Amino acid sequence: MIQLTVKKSNGDKMKFINQESGRSMIEMLGVLAIMGIITVGAITMISAAMRSQKRTTVQDEVAQVVTGVRTILGEYDDFSGLDNTTIFAAIGMTDKNPYGGKYSLMVDSSNTRQFILTIDGLNSSECLFFKSKAWIDSIGYQSSDGKSGGAVAMPNDCSAVTGQNYIQITYGE
Repeated sequence: MIQLTVKKSNGDKMKFINQESGRSMIEMLGVLAIMGIITVGAITMISAAMRSQKRTTVQDEVAQVVTGVRTILGEYDDFSGLDNTTIFAAIGMTDKNPYGGKYSLMVDSSNTRQFILTIDGLNSSECLFFKSKAWIDSIGYQSSDGKSGGAVAMPNDCSAVTGQNYIQITYGE
């Protein structure tokens, strides 16, 4: 605190007290805590948005691949001529998915009128999400633990190491 005394022209003395203003340590810690909470919330929202974007991208790309296969091989009675390299080049997309894995196509050996689209490189939560999704026009799926069925999620499925989970979606007749 600074004290300043000034003498007026009439002889009276006036005292001025100048108090220094500033922020206390507690106020600064409070501001930092609030900023931290806001940052954590923003990171959570950004993470959820990125996860949603990846899922949407996969769904769109699967639809693009299925449409491409049906367009290219639709005039044949079966999908025995299915070739990954040719299909992906013809539809103008890569076989890589947003999770670092790949899309792959193969003919169902028990029924050449069906083809199987595999999405690999998934973590457990994404594997469960895609497994439980109702894929339009699909016949079924098979996950990395060997269980198969309709669009029903099994709680023990998709338990492989992160990046080694996959799902298979069967299309055709």
